[in-house]
Amino acid sequence: MANIVAIVGRPNVGKSTLFNRLIEKRKAIMDDESGVTRDRHYGYAEWTGKHFTVIDTGGYVTGSEDKFETEIRHQVELAIDEASVILFMVDSHMGLTDLDKDFARVLRTSKKPIYLVANKADTTEYMHMASEFYALGMGEIYPVSSASGSGTGDLLDRVVEHFDEGQEDPESGIPRIAILGRPNVGKSSFLNALLGKERSIVTDEAGTTRDAINTHYKLYGKDFILTDTAGIRKKSKVKEDIEFYSVLRSIQALQDSDVCIFIIDAERGLEAQDMSIINLALKYRKGIMIMVNKWDLIEKENNTAEQYRKAIVQKLGQLDYIPIIFTSVVKKQRIFQAIEKAINIYEARTTQVPTSRLNEVILPEIEKYPPPAIKGKYIKIKYITQLHSKTPAFAFFCNLPQYIKAPYERFLENKIRKNFDFEGVPIRLFFRKK
Repeated sequence: MANIVAIVGRPNVGKSTLFNRLIEKRKAIMDDESGVTRDRHYGYAEWTGKHFTVIDTGGYVTGSEDKFETEIRHQVELAIDEASVILFMVDSHMGLTDLDKDFARVLRTSKKPIYLVANKADTTEYMHMASEFYALGMGEIYPVSSASGSGTGDLLDRVVEHFDEGQEDPESGIPRIAILGRPNVGKSSFLNALLGKERSIVTDEAGTTRDAINTHYKLYGKDFILTDTAGIRKKSKVKEDIEFYSVLRSIQALQDSDVCIFIIDAERGLEAQDMSIINLALKYRKGIMIMVNKWDLIEKENNTAEQYRKAIVQKLGQLDYIPIIFTSVVKKQRIFQAIEKAINIYEARTTQVPTSRLNEVILPEIEKYPPPAIKGKYIKIKYITQLHSKTPAFAFFCNLPQYIKAPYERFLENKIRKNFDFEGVPIRLFFRKK
């Protein structure tokens, strides 16, 4: 059995704070407002040489008709089913509540080991007050302070007794694909359609997803991590602290990724905010593709897709190497082709072209169209090689590198793209003295 710990409990007891402490990262958004966490959130932790997965969950509330709380309950139940150990968290400051009692009844149906964690026990007084939770009949109580880390060591000593040695972080070294875009374009629906299950909560309300949600996925014989992110809006439209931190998590997911899938709404087209996100990905040298979602809502005529593509390419300008694919997540049209394209972009991003092949193909192109002479001086490019770097970069050795201008640099980049497969991949050119 996998080593999985689920942190569960009613809203606002400090589950995300404990999650961040266990994985030693500020990965989950924390706020005094209840209901901040909605989807299941995964991270990886280690204690005394044993590695395990930690699941953060939203607050469990029974008897509510709120659409988010109904979906959160479902996400919590999925986490309980997945877990091998459950941490039932309560609040020492608030004491025993009816919500705690209701949730305890839910947990009693589980056959998993359950540890009752009394959080916010940051003083001796609150540690003693935690004894009232014995009324739940859940066994021994572990007073902790997620904020300071007090008591978490004793808790983890007991938890890891259930685990085997040797489970490493399964996300280490695996390609990462981030799903990005404006709010309500279908990012979470895309992830759920790929997985065939409700990994992320989906509603018609913008801003449903808050944290960046990682999911291990396998397709076409390849492993990779899919990251669902919160929608990114203009700064001027971000009013709440929670949305501000959601956007920060989305940008961090972009920085951590290898390939970015930018989803746009077919009815709205490529907007200025989309270009801002694409340019940010370009700045960090990420693989890039555009997925036009909700294509089923567009009335079709002859060449509708081609005309739409040309309009996007015109807005992209010099970024016309970014591939565009038209999909309908609701109809499951071309969603797997989109992932296949993202995998191809990742492979292109890690391609190393042999030096002999590079010179054999590109030097004849240069001889046909050499760099223009500057002040009567002729530029001679003698040798090309691909540099060993995380993203494709090429060095051109010549006699006068300082005289190579931007238009000719674009000419060389286009020739490399034409002869070698770097679709969706930013490449860099360097000119060095030979």
